[in-house]
Order: sequence, then C-alpha cells, then structure tokens
Amino acid sequence: MFCFIAIRLKITVWLTLTPSISIVVNEVSFVRKCIGADSSHGDLWGKLICTNFKVSFITHDALPKQRFQVANRLLGEHDVPLACVEQVVTVNDAKGKQKVLCSNQKLKFNPTELILYCKDFRIIRFRFDEAGPQSAKKVCLAIAHYSQPADPQLLFGFEYIGKQYYGSLAINSIPTQELTATCAGEQVNGVDPGGGLQMPLFDRPSEWDREIKRTGAAEWRVCSINEGYVVSPSLPEYFVVPVSLADQDLKQYLCFFTAHRIPLWCWNHPNGSALVRMASISDPLQQRKLDQRICSAITKSHPQRSDVLKSDLDKNLPNIQDIQAAFVKVRQICVIEPFEESEEKWLSSMESSRWLEYVRAFLKHSAEVVYLLEGKHVSVILQEEEDRDLSCVVSSLVQLMLDPHFRSLTGFQSLVQKEWVMAGHRFLHRCNHLKKNDKEESPLFQLFLDCVWQIINQYPAAFEFTETYLTVLSDSMWIPVFSTFLFNCPQQRTENSMDFAKSKCIPMGEEKALRFPPVWDWSQQFTPKDQALFNNPMYVGKGATCVQNGTVKSFRRTKKNYSSTLRGMPSSLRNILMDGHDSLTLSRRNSLVPRLKPDFSQIREVVESPTERFFRDWVSRPADLQGMLIPQLLPSHLALWRLYFLRWVPEASIPKGGPVTAYHKLSQLADEVEKLQSQLRQYKGATPASTTTSTPSAPQSDHSRMYFKAGSTHESSSTPEYLSSSFPFSPVGNMCRRSILGTPLSKFLNGAKIWLSTETLANEAL
Repeated sequence: MFCFIAIRLKITVWLTLTPSISIVVNEVSFVRKCIGADSSHGDLWGKLICTNFKVSFITHDALPKQRFQVANRLLGEHDVPLACVEQVVTVNDAKGKQKVLCSNQKLKFNPTELILYCKDFRIIRFRFDEAGPQSAKKVCLAIAHYSQPADPQLLFGFEYIGKQYYGSLAINSIPTQELTATCAGEQVNGVDPGGGLQMPLFDRPSEWDREIKRTGAAEWRVCSINEGYVVSPSLPEYFVVPVSLADQDLKQYLCFFTAHRIPLWCWNHPNGSALVRMASISDPLQQRKLDQRICSAITKSHPQRSDVLKSDLDKNLPNIQDIQAAFVKVRQICVIEPFEESEEKWLSSMESSRWLEYVRAFLKHSAEVVYLLEGKHVSVILQEEEDRDLSCVVSSLVQLMLDPHFRSLTGFQSLVQKEWVMAGHRFLHRCNHLKKNDKEESPLFQLFLDCVWQIINQYPAAFEFTETYLTVLSDSMWIPVFSTFLFNCPQQRTENSMDFAKSKCIPMGEEKALRFPPVWDWSQQFTPKDQALFNNPMYVGKGATCVQNGTVKSFRRTKKNYSSTLRGMPSSLRNILMDGHDSLTLSRRNSLVPRLKPDFSQIREVVESPTERFFRDWVSRPADLQGMLIPQLLPSHLALWRLYFLRWVPEASIPKGGPVTAYHKLSQLADEVEKLQSQLRQYKGATPASTTTSTPSAPQSDHSRMYFKAGSTHESSSTPEYLSSSFPFSPVGNMCRRSILGTPLSKFLNGAKIWLSTETLANEAL
C-alpha cells in the first residue's frame, strides 16, 4: 500500500514537469520495468502512462546502481517521447505470440510484455505480470496509435504551442506549472520574439544582410521575390543572390529549375570566392543558356572575376537510400550484436556496414571543395537534383572547415539553421515522424553530426562545443516541440500552423503563423548547470586568453606542439586529396566546355599535382585553430562515434573511463584558470562583469563556463564514481534486450518491414 501511495506522490511531481497541454490517454498500474536482460533482479515497479506527448513510467524505486543522467526539463528519467518510438512490440508468453502494433490496429491477445524500440537506439521492456490485462492492452494500443500520427498537425508540437504560447485551446488539459520562466504572453516558450535568442534564424532580411557583411560578400544582395512563398514552397522567403541578377531575371529562370529552386548563396571566402548551391535544371534545352547566365553572374561577384566550378553531388556521393541502409546496419551491430563475436569480427562487421566509408566520402568531397575555394580562389556551385539533402551536408562541412565562426556554439547553430532548416531539408520525411514512407527516411543529419564529430576528434581545441552537445542535438530531433526538426520547409510550418490556428480558433493577430520555439533555446530542456556540459574546456576561440609567466596573453600555438604529429605523413595525403577533378566541372564565363585534365596516372609518383602540393603544404604547418581545418581521412584517423552509438550498451560502458575522464580534469583546470584570471583582473582594477567572456550555454549566475568546478566542496580532483564512458547518459534501464537472435529489432534491421507477425493486422479482433 505504501508503495503505491509513494507512486501517487511521484505522479503529482511528474504532472508538474509535464508540458501543460499533455493529456493522459491511458495508464496501467503494477507494471514492472525490466532492468536486467536475464533476471528480474533490480527491476522497477510502478505505473506506465501514455500521454499525447510521451510514454512515462512513474516509480518510487531507486535504480540499482548509483548513476548520473542529464535531466531534461521536458522528460522524466524514464520517459520516452512518442516521436522517438520506432516500433511497439507486444508479447504473450503463454501463447508464444509476438506482434508489432501499428496505429488503429487491434490486438487479439492480452500482452504480458511490451518492448519499445527507440530511434535513439534504446530498447525498453515492461512486464504486465501483475497488471490488469485489459488495462495493459489499452495502454499498448494507445502507445502504438499516438506514436504514429497520420497528419503533421497531430504532432504534439501543435497542441503544445497553441496552449503554451497562445493559451486559447478549448480542450481538457492537465493544469501544470509553465516550463518557461515567464508567462506565455511575454515570451514564446522562453524565446523573446523581439530577438532574445542570441543567434540569427534567417527568417528576416536583416539577418541575411548581417551575414553578407560578416563574410564581406559585397557583390551579393538579399532577394525577397519568394516573400509569402509565391515562387517556391521549399525555399525560404529571403535568400541571397548576385547583385548582377535582377529579380525579373530570377523570375524568368525559376521555372527551369527543379521545384523552382534557383541558386542560393551559402558563404563567401575572404578571397572573394563564393559557395553556392542549386537544384538541377529540369529543361535540357535551357541547360547551356542558364548555366552561362548563372556562372556569369557568380563570376561578376568575384573581385578577380575567377572561374566557377560545378560539383554534381548526385553523381559523386552516396544516395539517401545507401546512407539509410548503412545506418540500419550500424544500429544492428551496435545494439543487437555488440561484442557477441570476437573483436576482429565486430570490427569487420562495422566496416562492412559502410557507414564510416560514407562519412569519409562526405568529408573528402568537402575537403575537395575547400581546396577550390581556398587554394584556387574559384567559386563553387553544389548541384543536387532538388538541393535539399546532400548539399546540406557538404555546404555545412565546407563552411565548418573554412570559417572558425561556425565552430563556436552560436555560429554552429546558425549554420544548421541556415543550411538545413531555412534551406528546406525534409526533416519531417527524413526523420519519418509520420511513419508513412520508409523509403523517404534517411539519417542525413546524423551523418552530418558524425562528420562534425570526426573533425572535433582530430582538432578538439578548435570547437567551442562538445560531443555531448552533438548527441543531445541529435536526440532533440525526437522531441516534437521545436520547429527546427518538425517540418520539411518553412512554408510547410506556416501553412500547417495557420490551418491549425483556424481549426482551434486561435487568434493570430499580426502573426503569419504559430511561432514554434527553435531547439536553440536550450533553457527549455536543460538547466544552466546542465548546459555547461556543452562547453569545451579546450576551446581556443578568437580573443581566447591564457596565463603565461604571470601575464595574460592571447593564445598561440608553437610549431613544435604539432610537428611530431603532422610531419612525415605523405601516405595520408592521398586520403584527403582529390584523385582529379572528375567530380567537378569547370565552367568559364562564356564556355561550358570542361577543362581536360591530362592523364598523370603513369607518372603520379614523379609529378605532384597542385592539389597534392596544397594539402602537403598545409599538413606540414602547425594547425591554425582559427583558420582552415582539413580532416585526415585514413581509416586509422576515422573512428566510431562511441558516445552516440554505444552509450546505451552496458558491455561498452567503461566505469570511470573513456574521454569523460579527461574532460573532467580539463574542466576543473579551465575553471581554475578562469578564477585566476578573474582574480588577476580584480587585482589590476578591472571589473569582472565587463571582461568575463560568456557563451549562450554558460550559467548566468556563475562566471565559470565549466560543468566540473575546481576547489568546490562537492567536487574533488579524483574521478567521480558516477562517471563512465556513457556520461552523461546511462545504459541502466535503457538497453534491455530480450534475446540476441530472432528479436523483432533484429528482423527489422535485416530489412523486414513487419518484424514479427505476418497476420493481417486490420482483420484482428480484440
């Protein structure tokens, strides 16, 4: 009795942490959450609840091991967002039946077990041995139904924003405290509509103007011909084009481009070269004419009137289906079959998945484009059929390698906002939020984050953010509250939110659409303390200082710091250089004839190409962390992103081990240096408030940016017991495999569309 009184108290607390519009759909008591795979020892008892937002498990039991897990303000310790649920599988032990549940389907048997396979690689099991059979069945059906919405407007974000921001939805909601620090009428979920978020969202001309000025792109201008999305539904309302192209010309050209996606400016190099992306030209008869005009306009925007090169991404990079297949194989290797075989076979399986091969392909192609912009001073056009998938990855990586601004936290977020969200990447389809078309699903954004992690792994001091930040950013794709990952393009967000507002009689005032919060307002998910986990203690940004011989000096690397690792590596050069310009077609101002490259295959060992010389010279010098960064791409240089792929796997977790141990020590050291700098400034008479640098993720009540503090009574120099290679995540209760072979996930990962049951689900009866 005391057990379930405690659970009721837990539920009361849980309600105060649940978004205010969240509705309890179904629930069942006396549920056991499985912790161990082979026994019930350490399992938790409680209540399983399905809302229209998430699956929650409320328990008063403590987990069997001391552990740490970053606390999300939108999610409890045992919560799973419905958008994160990949498959819902029910089991009846007595009848020996297992069944995948789909939306609006019926279930013939009473389930004794529920298995949730999650998109973030978790496998969570619940047992109903002591629960009411009908209640258990209803909650399983509810989870299956609400995890597979039939329409974008059924995604939880619409109800959440309608109530949280506008406060006028006439439905029975759970009265809970607001998650934001201020009332919804004053802020949009903690984001000041007037610009409180300290980064551009690129939804207004002024923000594009600032980016033009920041990069020195004097011969480019903001174009507004798509205002109201009248020209192309997948383009942003405002984008940047060459000054020499008039709006009237653009309107003439747009009908010849796939989906009317005319060329978009991405970035300008200080030497004047531009990075541009565009869709393919759909009318072959207009190909030559349009290419000439576009290339001519881009050439005129260059101070030296340099050439323009075109890179066909569809021909030179893996397609979205190949990437999805590789990701599925990696998931099987990491989640279903971790360390079941010898280390050699496991590594061989990882190689055969081709995931790292594709990571290398995108990094290599991006490095080729970097060479053209930096080494040859030419502008580059990235061309893709619809310019919404591969070009997002390559354009982002090129800018990340060339522009240190995008290696800061704010800069990186603005890069994703600009090249993914506003450029119309199909997050709704690629994340398969509606679970309608598996062929449209592809982890392009996860691939991009993996590429970013590879560069961070090689140049850790060049980035302000950590791999924890990248992992949390990926997890945020499955929290259906943020506009960042919910839609295929800005126009879809506007259209659906207007329709939703009308259907719910929400007064819009002067607003064009409901204003969803972007994911970049991290205060919605994490406390300032937890946001400090995003900060890299090794970061060397512009203006970064260090204490040397008692004097505060600007940071500089000496040559000998890098000479031992960067010299004498000719073999690695072949892995980061182009094998030629096969993937790039040269277009001069008045000619589209490709420049013929002589065959040097017979004298490759004698003659060094300009490309090879460029990269050899770069590798031979100390790395400038505020300059160009080129990743090394030998197999030995690329690694599996362990924190992302293996964080839930108990066998892969290393207690008091992994990169986090170094992060712990470095954070304490960086914190101590910050305190010494503050004391030094005070000694010299400066005010700390005016000189202390801060970042959007830094705690506002504490000058320190570090999660682990030096000299704290709660922190010691020794490694805390709760640290592991999975930190700040924990596999406890998040990875409960029922068996290795023949599981539903195994069948799914091997390509089966329906994992278990071959019955016709529509004909099943309760």
